[in-house]
Amino acid sequence: MLPTAERERLFPHLELLQLTAGQILYESRTRFQHVYFPVDCVVSLLYLMEDGASAEIAVVGNEGLVGIALFMGGDTTPSRAVVRSAGSAYRLSGVLLRQEFERSGPLQHLLLRYTQALLTQMAQTQACSRHHSIDQQVCRWLLLSLDRLPSSKMKMTQDEIANLLGVRREGVTLAAGRLQKAGLIEYARGRIAVLDRRGLEQQACECYAVVKREFDRLLPDIMAS
Repeated sequence: MLPTAERERLFPHLELLQLTAGQILYESRTRFQHVYFPVDCVVSLLYLMEDGASAEIAVVGNEGLVGIALFMGGDTTPSRAVVRSAGSAYRLSGVLLRQEFERSGPLQHLLLRYTQALLTQMAQTQACSRHHSIDQQVCRWLLLSLDRLPSSKMKMTQDEIANLLGVRREGVTLAAGRLQKAGLIEYARGRIAVLDRRGLEQQACECYAVVKREFDRLLPDIMAS
């Protein structure tokens, strides 16, 4: 979506990396120097509790970037960024991104629109965790993942899903069983295959639709691709 001038300034500085599942891109409250643009990987932003528990507050794929604090006025964040699904990503120096942002050109407007969409996802995730069933939360989580993955299959154990949602494993086990019985997913040995996306959307709460509409509104060209 960037004009030629912005692409020519930034693209030569992009470094293509292969990221592995579980890799930490940055830790909570530590200074970081780069931003990451996922290509076909998925990154979870996790909030960490003092007792070691964590919960996913947002998910980032090829629609956005990891490290918005670098252009929003800070070099740290209270969340941790962890690669959830392995794949490739481009890394860019935070100094270069900040310089381009301060030009107040097309990239700044694009980054601000993405930040607004990401904040909507964070807010809706918290509302969903308070007011909706585990079945609905799992459906929302699966749909957000599908939007950012190159296929309808993913590797994820029930323990990992429970940790991301901040719920008990038993609840995820029962929810996955009901979705599989309904013919919406197939789950075996840490591998999930979505069989009926439309059915998942019908089972999900309104939270997924709210987030999807906001991303489509703010980043129509990106989400359409």
